[in-house]
This record gives sequence, C-alpha cells and structure tokens, in this order.
Amino acid sequence: MAEAIRLVSDGGEGEETTRLPHNIEAEAALLGALLLDNRIAEDVQTKLQSQHFFEPLHGRIYDQVLKLLDRNMVVTPVTLKPFFEHDEALKEVGGTGYLVRLTESNIGLIGARNFAEQIYDLALLRELVSVGRHLVEAALDTSESIDPKQQIEDAESALYKVAEGEGESGQATDFLTASTEAIRMVERALQAGGNLSGTTTGLDSVNRKIGGLHASDLTILAGRPGMGKTALATNFAFNAASRYMRDMADGIDPAQSVGAKTAFFSLEMSADQLATRILAEQSGISSEHLRMGKISREEFRELSRASRELQDLPLYIDDTAGLTIAALRARARRLQRRHGIGLIIVDYLQLLQGTGRANDNRVNEISEISRGLKMLAKELSVPVLALSQLSRAVEQREDKRPQLSDLRESGSIEQDADIVLFIYRAEYYHDALRPDAPNQDGSSPPDVVEKWAQWEERHQQLVNRATLIVAKQRHGSTGNVPLQFQSEITKFSDLAGDYYQDDDYE
Repeated sequence: MAEAIRLVSDGGEGEETTRLPHNIEAEAALLGALLLDNRIAEDVQTKLQSQHFFEPLHGRIYDQVLKLLDRNMVVTPVTLKPFFEHDEALKEVGGTGYLVRLTESNIGLIGARNFAEQIYDLALLRELVSVGRHLVEAALDTSESIDPKQQIEDAESALYKVAEGEGESGQATDFLTASTEAIRMVERALQAGGNLSGTTTGLDSVNRKIGGLHASDLTILAGRPGMGKTALATNFAFNAASRYMRDMADGIDPAQSVGAKTAFFSLEMSADQLATRILAEQSGISSEHLRMGKISREEFRELSRASRELQDLPLYIDDTAGLTIAALRARARRLQRRHGIGLIIVDYLQLLQGTGRANDNRVNEISEISRGLKMLAKELSVPVLALSQLSRAVEQREDKRPQLSDLRESGSIEQDADIVLFIYRAEYYHDALRPDAPNQDGSSPPDVVEKWAQWEERHQQLVNRATLIVAKQRHGSTGNVPLQFQSEITKFSDLAGDYYQDDDYE
C-alpha cells in the first residue's frame, strides 16, 4: 500500500491540524480499491464527498475519479495521470507514481465500504471539533455586543448541520443539482394527477390551487378570530400525517409520499385541546359535546375506535407557551433530527417572541420572527405554515373579505411569505345581522316577515361555507377556493362538484 503521506507543515498550526481525527491509510486504501475496481464507487459515493478526505490531495483524486466515471470512462492510474502531472502536492510524494502505489495493496477491496464510512465519520468529528472550538472562543468573549442566546442558537444550528452530515455549509448548488430536484418535483406532481407537487393539505381543491405545501416555503394562513384558522391548520396537519401513515402501511417509499410527519407548535391551545379537535373530526362527534361529556355510549365506542386508529399518527404537538423564535427553531431541529418531520405548523405567529434585540419595537420583532420562520423552512427544507392574526381594519369595511394590508405588522410578513392565505366565512358576519324572527302564530307585521325571509334565504346560501383566499403565491396565480365547513366538528372539506365558482362566492 502507498506510504502514508504528510503534507502538513511541522509546528504551530500544522501540529494542531495533525491532531484532528483522521486516517490517511484508510483514505489511500479506498482510493486504491476504486482504481482497481471502479464498481466500488456505486457503493461509496452516496454520501462520501471529496471534502470529507483529510488529505486534500486524496480529495482531489477522489473528485477526479468520480468525474471520469460520470463520463463512462475506465479509471486507472494511467487515465488519471494527465490530470495530476502538474499537481505540486503529488510531486512531493513521488509524482504520478504515487497513483500506481495506491493500487499495490488489495486490502481496500475487502473493506471499501467500511473505509468510506470511517472517512465520513472522521470528517464529521473534525467538523464537530471546529464547532466546539468556535463555541468556546465565542463563549469567552464577554464584550457588551455579545448575545448569549444568539450564541446558543448559532451553536444549535451548527450542531444540527453536523448531525445531518452537511460538514461544510453555505456552498453554492450547481444548476444540474437544482434542475434535477426541479424535475423530481414535476415528476411527483405528474404522478399525483397533475395537482400535487408538495405535501398534501388533504383538500383536493386547495391542492389544485397551490400544488400542496412546498419544501422551503413559508405559508401564512391568516384570518380574523372565529374564522377557523386553527381548525384549518389542524385539518392540514392531520391530513398530511395520516397520508404519510397510510403510505407507509402501503409500502410506499417515504421520499415518494405526499404526506409528512408533522410538528405542530401550538402557542394558543394545549395539546389535549388539539387532540380533542382531531378526535371530534374523525369520530364525527361534536367537539363541544366531547368537552362537556354529553355523548352516548355508542358515541364513546366510536371515539375509542378513532383513538385506536390514530395512536400511531406521526403528529407531534408542542404546546409550550411563550416560545422565542430561537427556541422554536431549536426544537424544530431536534424534531427533524429525531423523527424526520416534513411539515411544521405554528399557531400563531404573533404569540412568538423575538430575541429581545428589537428595542421594544413590535414591528421589528415581527420582522425578526417572520424572517426566522422563512430561514427555518429553508434550513430544514420543509414547508412551514404559520397562522397570523388580522388587524381590526377588516371590521371597519363594508366588504369584510381580508386583504394583504390587513396583516398585523404586515410589511415583513407579506415580504417573507411565499404564499399568503386568508380564511373567510361570510356566514360569520351574516349571523351578526340576524333580524328578529317572526312569531309562530303569524301575527308579525309583513315587513318583519319579509326581512326575515330575505335573511334566511341568504343564510341558506352561506351556511357551512367558507372561502380560502389565495392573496399571494410566489409560484402561481391568486384566487379563491370555496370550501365546506362543519363547525360542530371543526372540519373543512371540499365542496362536492365545486358547486361554487371562484368569482361567484363571497
């Protein structure tokens, strides 16, 4: 086997570098095996990259081997020679003859995969050392400009990247990689019938309009109190998690599933309250009756059945109150690392706290929070759905349908969001205009009867109806999606036959 090479200078920083975890012999053995049997590359190149090699020369050799294999060339010391004739590091260890010496031992052929795993693991350890050194240096800095909480968040982020095997972060993505991922998304949408390229919402009409919830996107779902924001978000969470569970039971590859393990950060409701909503939806029993215990034994059996069916539902609820955006991101990273979550829901944005650097300026704090949520979506490459309150300006207009300007502290939210959705129920406002009902004995004046009849006619058109307004969509068109809403079980569903058209329904 080729003699282990040492290209690090003696003394000082070089000595510290050589103390980092590494195995030069394993790197040489793996490269020798690759040159002897090119097929080994099929087993090792899935996660091993050139930057994982401790010796830079070995990294360059490995990178060139993969490039030649991509061109369907046979890789040997002879075919590699033209690419390294002028490599100064190679000259120091005997020139291109070193490539031949790499193949003198067959030991790499026996344990190539083990060597590759060790090289990869040692690279992660070196990255961990780097993170730890930076953490110690930052912690020793006691200047006034230092924010300990920010340091903790940065450390958490860096450790997450190491845990995910990223090693070096912040590298540019070549167009081939980006376009390949884009084609994969298109293929996924094609297989789903042309309507769904992201994580399913469980509602076909919504999927058709926005294509599902897409990785790295921040989606804002806003509405006034009583519109059903939490109910719709809970529906989305359950539909995505249950679809994932169903796909796994059917033997579908997790990467091909349009469902997702879901993390629900509930800053307003407790975990048991959310669970009650989901059980009410699945059992068809009024959530109000569940809370008050007004159910029959038959309904209780149906509730138990629904509970048993959902006991393995991959839906994780965090109901910690008063979370900061930094703490939420840290918790999301842990859930991603431990459970592989594919969808994050936050209820709701205005209940999150900033890091305290906004100088008591709420607009700046909301800007920090919305930016943090967008960064989280990109960092974990999952969809993030954040609920948001609307200002009271809606109530002061004759037309109660919300607009982008109605978002509270709207500037940054509107800017950071990839999709902005509004949930609107005309029934809610029409109920407030309910006139006095006419007497049953027919003694009411004609104008009272007529007024009631007009109200009742309109009420029948609006009851159990809702509109999802797509006010902003970075990758598609805006418009309205009509939905059905069963208030007693807080469940949204598609309208049969899309009876109400976009422009016809309020």
